[in-house]
Amino acid sequence: MIMERVKEEFEYVVNDYLSSAKGIAWDTCHKIYILMDDNQMKLMKEYGYDPLVSSEELSLDELNELVWDWYDKSCGLKFIEVVSTMPEGEDEIEGFVTVVPQGWTDEEEDE
Repeated sequence: MIMERVKEEFEYVVNDYLSSAKGIAWDTCHKIYILMDDNQMKLMKEYGYDPLVSSEELSLDELNELVWDWYDKSCGLKFIEVVSTMPEGEDEIEGFVTVVPQGWTDEEEDE
């Protein structure tokens, strides 16, 4: 029930970002990232993210399904963020966009 509500609320936005993403990454616990450029793909590889999946490997529908599978398997601190590399001189934090806030499902479970 909770997963259905989260998906209903955020699937359109997730799919919209995935349509132009370079890939997705998951820390196998709670951090799910939609990576918007090659630099972010490179950084996640350097950070040791596994799974790290390129948008060239899977269709848009498969990427969408995989993100939600990871979300379903993640711990209660889970979130989905979009990450883009910012131009030099700009704050890196501006490259992060929260799609599904951390703990969102925890708040919903109290209803």
